Amino acid sequence: MFVKERNMPHLLFAGPPGTGKTTAAHALAHDLYGEDYRMYMLELNASDERGIDVIRTKVKEFARSKLPANIPFKIVLLDEADNMTADAQQALRRLMEMYVEVTRFILIANYPSKIIEPIQSRCAVFRFVPLKKEDVIARLKWICDQEKVKCDEDALEAIYEISEGDMRRSINILQSSAALGEVTVANVYKVVGLAHPREVREMIRTALQGNFLKARDMLRNLMATYGLSGTDIVKQMHREIFSSELDIPEPARIDIADYIGEIQFRIVEGADDEIQLNTLLARIAMLGKSLRRKQK
Repeated sequence: MFVKERNMPHLLFAGPPGTGKTTAAHALAHDLYGEDYRMYMLELNASDERGIDVIRTKVKEFARSKLPANIPFKIVLLDEADNMTADAQQALRRLMEMYVEVTRFILIANYPSKIIEPIQSRCAVFRFVPLKKEDVIARLKWICDQEKVKCDEDALEAIYEISEGDMRRSINILQSSAALGEVTVANVYKVVGLAHPREVREMIRTALQGNFLKARDMLRNLMATYGLSGTDIVKQMHREIFSSELDIPEPARIDIADYIGEIQFRIVEGADDEIQLNTLLARIAMLGKSLRRKQK
């Protein structure tokens, strides 16, 4: 619609990383101006150039300059605009009003709540969401076909689960896994520095069966083999307790989630990783003992 009318408001693209916000901005500029669209667009990354001086110099000079009559307006693209300082945002709001006839702003933010309200009210907001599983996997398959890379279907699903709809991260994981040879589930978890979910589930099952010492040995092996921190282990355990492949009663899942939340807080506050994780396994073992007693 914007391309057809050759007009558009200021835009705010908001959403999680790797969902196509910057690509969408470049595609819009390309459709408006053609192959030479970069001549009519000033692109700044606000995480590097985020101060008020940049707004008063670079942005203002570009915004006030005129273009040939056949070009309706210029575009200023501010990537990661949520990293701009408060003073810079205040200066920007005024520029957006003063030069609206000759310049349009596209702001890109992972956290739109960090953009001040006056700027948000001047923009049409487009919210991007994590990409769908079928779309990510289809694109990864296309890349594998083009690059003649062998890949397992399970490995592509594992990549999606790890990246959580972030296409950029998905492609990076795929490339790193392919460097090890065939793209398999084992290689995927190896390159991202995470334990295989099956091993984490087995550790939880072992603790629930009351075999605390064996579960502790499995924990040490995971940390040594994959080089995981306590926070990494806790996050993976949190993900796995809600997995359908782990057959435990609903109340037990709630109790374990409560334990994990407490342990994660202690680790973040500076407590020793191994001691806290051993405490977590001990609590899970005691919970398993309580469940077996009730079943009798």
